[in-house]
Amino acid sequence: MKKFSIAIHGGAGTLVKGMMTQELEAQYKNDLKAALDAGYAILNDGRAALDAVEVAVKVLEDSPLFNAGKGSVFTATESHEMDASIMDGKTLNAGAVSLITGIKNPVSLARDVMEQSDHVFLAGEGAMKFAKELNYTLEDAAYFYDEFRHKQWLEIKDTDQFQLDHSTKKDSKFGTVGAVACDQNGNIAAATSTGGMTNKKWGRVGDSPMIGSGNYANNKTCAISCTGSGEFFIRGVVAYDVACLMEHKNMSLQDASEEVINKRILEIGGDGGLIAVDAKGNIAMPFNTEGMYRASKTSEGEETISIYK
Repeated sequence: MKKFSIAIHGGAGTLVKGMMTQELEAQYKNDLKAALDAGYAILNDGRAALDAVEVAVKVLEDSPLFNAGKGSVFTATESHEMDASIMDGKTLNAGAVSLITGIKNPVSLARDVMEQSDHVFLAGEGAMKFAKELNYTLEDAAYFYDEFRHKQWLEIKDTDQFQLDHSTKKDSKFGTVGAVACDQNGNIAAATSTGGMTNKKWGRVGDSPMIGSGNYANNKTCAISCTGSGEFFIRGVVAYDVACLMEHKNMSLQDASEEVINKRILEIGGDGGLIAVDAKGNIAMPFNTEGMYRASKTSEGEETISIYK
């Protein structure tokens, strides 16, 4: 049996240790572990990496602690606009949704775009129409309401400010969620989901739903899920950049990931991190911020759940 593995993240950024209580840290780690265990159980059963990443991300979307699904931040109009993507490294099939509202698990809708439409990316009204045709239940606004998130928004509403959920002004909850996995057949997959930026306007879309920027998977190279300053991750085509370094420069997963996060993205002014896995089950989780909520587990018994460097 080949080595199999999974890695997840719950966002990267300025995680000020002094602001983090032991109780809150324990909550974060519990939710990370729940997502990790759910995804790992699927791999352990011999099922596909694609199933594992979807299930792991759904657990994180269902937690109010992370900026995705239930914990999504408020937009300038006091609503929630969520984005998600998923990609299968075996087939290079991918699905993504953006600017959707009321969907409990955006990652599942992204997978349905991949498997039940002829398209890769659906956004806004069209994505919602697609969801309704598939009989998705729409949650009301109360499901997504979180007092901490609302306070974040009230601080900057009616201004031209917007905030990445992991920016320096923040002291508590952080961003995007994602998962990457390698299954027993050596197939890999990646999934990413986010609630975007607090007080965002004009239908802003970050890197999370963009294949090649915030999410990518190819059995020949790697599966990647990113978190950080989305505008820079889009410009740097970060997820695909790691795969390119592996394919064209024969770099290892670790070296390629470090090169992109600790050099290339910094050179254009971006910050954040990523999780990565290759078809041999190797894992890399580099970040250039003070912390990144992250966890990983392999069939060889290695397990990590970490927040700070």
